[in-house]
Amino acid sequence: MSKSLQPHPDRALPAGEARGVARRIHASVKDLPLLCLHGHVDAALFAQDEAFGNPADLLVVPDHYVTRMLISQGVAPDKLGLPRLDGPRTAEPREIWREFCSRWHLFLGTPSRYWLEHEFAEVLGLTVAPSAETADQLYDEISERLAEAEFRPRALLDRFGIEIISTTDAATDDLSQHAKVAADLPGRVIPTFRPDALVHLDRPDWSDLTRKLGELARTDTTSYDGYLQALRQRRRAFVAAGALATDHGHLSAAAIPLEDEGARRIYTSAQRGDVSAADAAAFAGHMLFQLAAMSAEDGLVMQLHPGVLRDHDPAIHAAYGPDQGHDIPVAAEFTRSLRPLLERFGHAEGFRMVLFTVDETVYSRELAPLAGVYPSVRLGAPWWFLDSPDGMRRFRELVTETAGFYNTSGFVDDTRAFLSIPARHDLARRIDAGYLAKLVVEHRLDEDDAFKVAQDLAYNLAADTYRRSPEPLNP
Repeated sequence: MSKSLQPHPDRALPAGEARGVARRIHASVKDLPLLCLHGHVDAALFAQDEAFGNPADLLVVPDHYVTRMLISQGVAPDKLGLPRLDGPRTAEPREIWREFCSRWHLFLGTPSRYWLEHEFAEVLGLTVAPSAETADQLYDEISERLAEAEFRPRALLDRFGIEIISTTDAATDDLSQHAKVAADLPGRVIPTFRPDALVHLDRPDWSDLTRKLGELARTDTTSYDGYLQALRQRRRAFVAAGALATDHGHLSAAAIPLEDEGARRIYTSAQRGDVSAADAAAFAGHMLFQLAAMSAEDGLVMQLHPGVLRDHDPAIHAAYGPDQGHDIPVAAEFTRSLRPLLERFGHAEGFRMVLFTVDETVYSRELAPLAGVYPSVRLGAPWWFLDSPDGMRRFRELVTETAGFYNTSGFVDDTRAFLSIPARHDLARRIDAGYLAKLVVEHRLDEDDAFKVAQDLAYNLAADTYRRSPEPLNP
């Protein structure tokens, strides 16, 4: 007998006396517009506005939260449709979907389960839960939904209440997809400038990418000075396309400037294909400082999220390429690493930095104190492994006493899974409602203040952090 799919209306809200207060707070913010200013949805999705493919390619294959769980339980990546570097995949979409549905129980207790149940019930209108027995039925039902005009990407922007969504784009992206969507939806889908591939000199494709950078910027990048000029030119192109922020994913938060001659020497060595690991790491840290200086000039908000060892499994990387979910958090250090940058830009009027982490040990020890003293610093929402119910709750408990609410960024989703965006915002609003309700019932916060803070966390703080003029909200 199939199990019904009925997400509880009080899901993720606290038990006991605080629940009634949390319900009222959540009700006051649940329908606010969504500001999606730290996302990874492909701009081509909105530029082309084509019907989504099949359920497997939409909900399983590209979702690293889903595939890593299934792989951890022994499902071969090929059975999940991960695209191989050496040829086409062999798994059929319906078979991929059956593998997922037959292991639905693996997601119990995980945020993936919450998001997917929300997507299935509230976005796709499904009424039975996934299982081996219901897999084909659900596959057919979802396929029918995806063929409908109201499930096209642009229509879903309106249905989800997404006021603005940013993508994350390489500095070498020509932004042609953004130009297409901007013609029809000006200011609705915007790029975010990500230069990571260009600042890590020991990447095997670094020379090719810097050459492409030069071509796009019409600047000679064989010299260090030309390289900096080209980066500035590409940033201007992103600003012209509506960008509000940059995005930096380094292993270390170190932002330590080199002398110009030292930077030129390392860059020249890299151009010759002869750069040491130590020099490459030093140059990456130097470039974080230089890119902060550029943000102080052009106003792009600088987002930094260090502390993840990418592509931990070399066999997966060799067979399927980068960014296949085999990324593991490592300890992060911010206080000393960012001191040179914050000495120079921490009080600079034109500079803003949003700090993310997957190392919870630094929340109260480092990040909250940094945001609690430097006007340029905001704490980003719990990210990646921590955008979970308990992860978001711990974030509030660990940072609020030192940083308050107003030195945080508000909620920003961090996902490639477009259909999960409303679920992620809803979960964040529920967790914040529960946290605020707890303060109310403990008489540490007045209920009217709690309603105001909830609105700010859900909407106003993200608008302010990313320097976007918010739409007026009904009180």
